[in-house]
Amino acid sequence: MTNLVQIKLLHTVVWFFFAGCIVAIAIVGGRDHYGWAAVLIGFVLVECAVLAANRGRRPLTGMAAPHTAQRSANFDIYLPLWLARYNKTIVGTLFVAWELFVLVRWWTSSVRRQVVGA
Repeated sequence: MTNLVQIKLLHTVVWFFFAGCIVAIAIVGGRDHYGWAAVLIGFVLVECAVLAANRGRRPLTGMAAPHTAQRSANFDIYLPLWLARYNKTIVGTLFVAWELFVLVRWWTSSVRRQVVGA
């Protein structure tokens, strides 16, 4: 297995992990498991910090670059070209939407508990 294939496989696994975290945020938040939602949000925020520290570039992209002259949006990951091209927009929008969903559920459940407990 070549270095590029190994990097692409690793990058794809990492991508699926964080995409899974984002989907799971909605699921656990919908079930009122706010502690788990916070953990998942924390994982994704760490990834956001890594991207920010790397000036918006994925670290594995830099590792893959020396192994090929190709520079399409998916040269370093096994994703369809359209998804690799718009990944940050699509996944970022979903992340913010699910965070807001969880925040609203948490806040309204907190208010409900206060009203019921009063």
